[in-house]
Amino acid sequence: MSGIETHVEKILEVKSVKKHFKLGKGQVVQAVDNVSFDVYKGETLGLVGESGCGKSTIGRTIIRLYKATEGEILFKGKDVNRLKGKELKRFNREMQMIFQDPYASLNPRMTVLDIIAEGLDIHDLASGKARREKVVELLKTVGLNEEHADRFPHEFSGGQRQRIGIARALAVDPDFIIADEPISALDVSIQAQVVNLMKKLQREKGLTYLFIAHDLSMVKYISDRVGVMYLGNLVELADSQELYDNPMHPYTEALLSAVPIPDPNVEKRRERIILKGDVPSPINPPSGCRFRTRCPKAMDICAEVTPVWQQVRPLHWVSCHLYQEDSLKKEEAKKGPVAAR
Repeated sequence: MSGIETHVEKILEVKSVKKHFKLGKGQVVQAVDNVSFDVYKGETLGLVGESGCGKSTIGRTIIRLYKATEGEILFKGKDVNRLKGKELKRFNREMQMIFQDPYASLNPRMTVLDIIAEGLDIHDLASGKARREKVVELLKTVGLNEEHADRFPHEFSGGQRQRIGIARALAVDPDFIIADEPISALDVSIQAQVVNLMKKLQREKGLTYLFIAHDLSMVKYISDRVGVMYLGNLVELADSQELYDNPMHPYTEALLSAVPIPDPNVEKRRERIILKGDVPSPINPPSGCRFRTRCPKAMDICAEVTPVWQQVRPLHWVSCHLYQEDSLKKEEAKKGPVAAR
């Protein structure tokens, strides 16, 4: 799939969304700040970035576990923050989430049968014998057996627990699934199994995924398009292959330079880019471009003006002064005619 090119129907629109958390003494954590992107029906949009960049927060805000501070989130054309009653219940069925920690996301006091069937009960989708048959069908779908239905979460491995989490998300036949780092707590050998299972289910059921992770190689494998976040901002978004072949934002370049090349004999090698300093605090982020304090290509204007989120190539969006003509002209003017030559 080529992502946006083959998927013309928008299933999700995130428009200038902010999520700030208030602390004591008037301090505010700007976890997500002015993020915009669309997700198209049937695709997988990957969202990457280092820990604390806000990618999990945006996922939880989309599904209404957090209420957005500002902005709009439209799912199938409706603002999710305005949904009530039957519309809200329908939304909760159509959008599901797979959580990061398979050890913490399952109730230890409930059997697997009741964990998976909880959604069926809430939405009145099955009862009695049909309820158990549906759960058994879901267990088999994710590679588990009927005998697992009557066991408790502590009797399973991490990979098996994550499969149970996937079965729980699938129980209500959703259209859209937010996968919040679903493989980060698993062994490498199990990660590939879970990702391949998700790809298989997507083909069979026509699912749409927002896949949140920090493993760049795995994100490339599963995603049609990839967005890169840094300190609460979305800095780049493009088709998966385009982003990995032609990264435009300095932060994306640095991230991708750390990805190992599978074949050591390949001549094409990336020069390793080592970023200096630590990630600034989201309580007091830098002015202008938030990446400027660590950016090897930073200009004076980066500290003064927040870069505009714009499309600089076909289907390739970036937020950086390096690609804004007005910014470059101002920098040249500051240097003067001698420096410009």
